[in-house]
Amino acid sequence: MHAVIDRQKNHGMHFRVLAKALRLSGGDHIHAGTVVGKLEGERDITLGFVDLLRDDFIEKDRSRGIYFTQDWVSLPGVLPVASGGIHVWHMPALTEIFGDDSVLQFGGGTLGHPWGNAPGAVANRVALEACV
Repeated sequence: MHAVIDRQKNHGMHFRVLAKALRLSGGDHIHAGTVVGKLEGERDITLGFVDLLRDDFIEKDRSRGIYFTQDWVSLPGVLPVASGGIHVWHMPALTEIFGDDSVLQFGGGTLGHPWGNAPGAVANRVALEACV
């Protein structure tokens, strides 16, 4: 979806607009980028997206792509989702970026574990528990 809607330089809409529209319409989650996986994204800009999705009040911070103060009052937030080439070794960076109020989807990072799927799931869970 992102490749068609908000990753194009010549058409579409910016992810900030898409995130705000989702939050205003009552959406519950959206892929916000990963920074450390195989998908593109700058760390500070992604942190700005995460703030925009979750926080009730966001201060203007141009380094994070937040160009004006936004007060969402009591409008519920949206869970940021991270996926795309992430695996157990990315867990410290992911928990630092997204915290524990997010969705981390480890598809290939779980299924591609050299000992199989179940050990891959255990490795992800142990790494998560160690990081939060």
